[in-house]
Amino acid sequence: MNTHEVSPLAWERMVTAVEKVRERLRRAVVALEQAGIPYAVAGGNAVAAWVSEVDEAAVRNTQDVDILLRRDDLDRAKEALAGAGFIFRHSTGIDMFLDGPKAKARDAVHIVFAGEKVRKEYKHPAPDVEDSKTTPTCRVLNLDALLRMKLTSFRLKDRVHVLDLIDVGLIDETWPQRLPSELGARLQELLDNPDA
Repeated sequence: MNTHEVSPLAWERMVTAVEKVRERLRRAVVALEQAGIPYAVAGGNAVAAWVSEVDEAAVRNTQDVDILLRRDDLDRAKEALAGAGFIFRHSTGIDMFLDGPKAKARDAVHIVFAGEKVRKEYKHPAPDVEDSKTTPTCRVLNLDALLRMKLTSFRLKDRVHVLDLIDVGLIDETWPQRLPSELGARLQELLDNPDA
C-alpha cells in the first residue's frame, strides 16, 4: 500500500467516530426529554444544526457533545443519563457524563450550566435553556445565544464555528450592533477578515 493512502480501516474508523458523537448526543437528548428535564444543545452540534438548515454540505463534524442545563436539574440529569449508560464525573472543574465505564473525557457529554460563566474570566454567563428552539430531533440554542457563547469563548474552534455561521449567511454585518460592545468587536473582526 502506498504510504500516502488512507487505509480502508482508517476510513471506517473516521465514519464510526462521527456516528458515535451523533449517537451520544441522541441518547443524551432522549434521556433528558423522557425525564422532562429542560436542556439545550450547545457548542459544535448546535452550530451544525443551524448550518444544516441552510447548507448541509457546509456542516462541520465535531467531537464534542455540549448540553446546557440548569444547575438545579443536575441531580435529575444524573439519574436520567445513568439510565442511558452515562457515568457522571466532575474533573478539573468540568461536569461531564462519560459514555460508559471505559470512556475518556472526549467520549462524554459535557455540561454547561445555564446562567453561569463557563470560565471565571469570561465576562458573560451562559444563556438560559429557554434561549433555544425545538428542532425535529432536539432543543438547540437559538442563534443569538449560540453566537454570544461562541464570541465569549473565542477560542480557535469558536472562531471557526462563527465563520461557518457567517459563511452560510446566518450572521452578517447587521449583527455586531445587536451585541455587547466587546462581542460586537470580536464579530466585526471575523466579518472583516474571514480568511485570517
